[in-house]
Amino acid sequence: MGWFSTTPFLNVPDSTQITYRKSSWWKLNQQRLTPWIFLFPGLLLFLVYVIWPIFNSLYISLLQWDGLSPAIYVGLSNYIELLDDEYFYISLMNNLKWLILFMLAVPIGLGLAIFLNQTIFGIRLIKSLFFFPFVISQVVIGIIFSWFYNPRGVIGPFLDKLGLSNYAILADENFATYGIIFAGIYPQIAYCMILYLTGLNNLNTDQIEAGRMDGAKGLSLFKNIILPQLKPATFLAIVVTVIGSLRSFDMVAIMTQGGPYGSTNVLAYYMFETALSEYGYRMGYGSAIAAVLFTIMMFYILFFIYRMYQSEKKGL
Repeated sequence: MGWFSTTPFLNVPDSTQITYRKSSWWKLNQQRLTPWIFLFPGLLLFLVYVIWPIFNSLYISLLQWDGLSPAIYVGLSNYIELLDDEYFYISLMNNLKWLILFMLAVPIGLGLAIFLNQTIFGIRLIKSLFFFPFVISQVVIGIIFSWFYNPRGVIGPFLDKLGLSNYAILADENFATYGIIFAGIYPQIAYCMILYLTGLNNLNTDQIEAGRMDGAKGLSLFKNIILPQLKPATFLAIVVTVIGSLRSFDMVAIMTQGGPYGSTNVLAYYMFETALSEYGYRMGYGSAIAAVLFTIMMFYILFFIYRMYQSEKKGL
């Protein structure tokens, strides 16, 4: 019995040793794992509410489905139908107009930011007035501009003097899209201005003073010293502006509902009109339009990210 009591057959670690090993493993990996623990809830929500809906929409684009009855797999038929859809091309061209004209918000926002980046009496009040469009709902802006364009609204008397009595911009299929774009670019300018004001407040003053000592001033100082430091703000302003132009929906929905005769439709509103309105309930076809819009948006975003990466790489 003494032999059995002093010579164990198995070297079994006690609970203290197991706890020590667990705690030592956590201490060795704590710095590497802690960020992922904090990121996990956000990554899970991003996966559930962004990634999964994207792939689900791509799958629905391969179906013929009204949202209620059993879906029928039709392959690429919805995409082939898009090639002969006149309203799809109208919507695509309108999105292109939005994209080109919306880019004006970036230089205008930069100019306003430079103007407001001063220390003069009353500048805070002026800044708050320029910030105002950013905090207003897009729906409210759409309603205001609809009244603004009304023949009996603000612009009516000026049009009367030009011989355009009772002229309604939003009823003219040739100019209605430009009227909506002008209303949409109004808050976008304010957003770009805020981005540039933040960038101007974070400028390296030592570089500016060194440039002035070297004789740089005016446009030369702005182009060679200030503007390069505003690259992050410019990149963000361009990306946000491109996304805003491509996903334009609320202004069209409030001001014209795609009319007159579908001339102001954009891809986002045409998708809604086809898939979810009483005129369509074609979920598969609407998802195909959404897939095209998503592809265009990703192309522009990846292009700008690549350009930004290349510029930073050269800077290093």
